[in-house]
Parts: sequence; C-alpha cells; structure tokens
Amino acid sequence: MNSTCSSFPEDPDKCDTIVIARKASGSFSFVGCLFIIFIIWLFRRYIIFTQRLILYLSIAAFLDSIAYLMSSDIVDGPTCNFQGWWLTFFDWQVLLSVSCITFNLFMSVIWQVRTDRFEWLYLGVCWTVPLVISCLPFIGDHYGPAGAWCWIIEDFSWRVGIWYGPLFIIIAFLIITYGYITYSLSRKASSWEGTYDPHTERQHHLLKEDIKPLRVYPFVYLAVSVFPLINRIQNAIALDSAVFALVLLASISAPLHGALNAIAFGLDKETLFKLRPNQIKLAFQAKMAPRSSVKEYPQPSMDTDELHE
Repeated sequence: MNSTCSSFPEDPDKCDTIVIARKASGSFSFVGCLFIIFIIWLFRRYIIFTQRLILYLSIAAFLDSIAYLMSSDIVDGPTCNFQGWWLTFFDWQVLLSVSCITFNLFMSVIWQVRTDRFEWLYLGVCWTVPLVISCLPFIGDHYGPAGAWCWIIEDFSWRVGIWYGPLFIIIAFLIITYGYITYSLSRKASSWEGTYDPHTERQHHLLKEDIKPLRVYPFVYLAVSVFPLINRIQNAIALDSAVFALVLLASISAPLHGALNAIAFGLDKETLFKLRPNQIKLAFQAKMAPRSSVKEYPQPSMDTDELHE
C-alpha cells in the first residue's frame, strides 16, 4: 500500500490502483516502441527521412515509458528527483518530436517543401530544449513527491510554467495546424479527381509518400492528451479535490501513445507486408550477411616481348 501518496491520503488504495494502471499502460508503450524501433532497424527503413522522424519519436516514447515504469517509491531524495527529471525530460522530447512531425506535415502539404535539410535542427531542438527545461526545477529543489509518483512537487506555478502552460499552448497550435492540414489535404484530393496531368500525378504521389506515414502520430498524441488536460483543468479549478475517475483515466491514457503509435505503425500496408515470415527471414539474412566490398585486382604486368608485339 502506498501510504505516502498525497493525492488520496484518506484512501491509499486508490493510489495503488492508479500506479498499477499507469505501469500497465507504460508497459504496453514500452513493448510497442520496441516493436517500431526493431522493424525500422530490421528493414533498414531509417534510410527514409519520414521513417527517421518516426524512429526519433519512438525512441523518445520508449524512454518516456520507462519513466512510467519506475518504482512507485516516492520517498523524497536523489532517486525521486531523478525520476522527476527523467519524466520531465522525455515528456518534453515526445511533445517536441510530435511538433516536428506536424511542422514537417505542414511544410509538405501547405508549402510543398521537403524539410530533410532541417533534420539536424529537429534533433537539436528535441534534445536541447528538454534538457534545459528539465534542469530548471533543480533550482530551489522543486523535484520530489507529487501525489502517486515523483515529479514536480505540489507547486502550481512551477507545474504550469515547466509543463502545463507550454503544453496547453503547443497542443492548441497542434490542433489548429493538424485541422488545417487535414482540410488542405481534402481540398487537394478533390481538385485532383477526374483530371490527369503527369506533373500533378507526380506531386500527388510524392505528397502521399511524405504525408501518409506521418499524419496519424500527431492525432494519437492529441487523443491521449485529452484526459490529462481535463484532469489538470479540474485540479486548477478545485485545488484540494482530485477526482479519482479523472486521475485514473489520465494515468491510463498519458503513457499510452507509444502503444497506439505501434498499432498505427503495424497497420500500415507496407509494414503489414514486411511482417510476413518470409520477409522477416530475408531481412534477417540480409542483416547477418557480410557486407560486400568492391576489390580492385592489379592488372597483370606485360613483359617486354608482349609490349613489342
């Protein structure tokens, strides 16, 4: 029994239920992210830029899922501080990875510009910004017990400033951008119907290749963010009155993005084809085969008599 839980001090069993649900959801995401990473590695899909964006998101979500699987021991100290830092860092990295994917979709759909050249910037933002933000709560020792787990202590201003404030703003932009992207895609699709033009067909094909693999991931993130956001709004309105049902739903949905990403990734037609036993066998054989190398053999020297001939 988690007797140190401050969310429901009069009924610690509720905290135990929340922690179990959170860990179960995190476990599904842990396995799902491993599946995506493994398939991208096995079939060398990382050579494609859009697949690398999915890979970066999956690595971040995999490490984030570890935060949800960490011990429920919330005794204040270095271990609890580390758990809080880990959760903040990789929550931010997942959010920024989704934002980068959405930006790539926007540029591809609206401006028809490929963003491969921005890959280094994507990586820089997704690692540097979370590192800076996650280190800020160490100022004044603001990491520690936070209800049923370790995070930022019960300090409303710090929680809003470090996470929930930026999260609300970014999610609002994601919803607007994603809605505009979907609207633009539907308009483009209707304008292409009944016409044939080689340039238009090529543009349509390239757009599908860039957009189709990515468009589901921002939607998944927005979907799993609904209950956590509702729960935090309720917390802000009634500071001393947590609703068990909302906390439970938030604890189940928040870690679930990795699992849902894996389902979306696995249902892709190309991935389904690759998951056939013969395709997996061929991929393993290709991975295990020694790399071929081009060797240059010296030309046979010609003797003096041959030269005179």
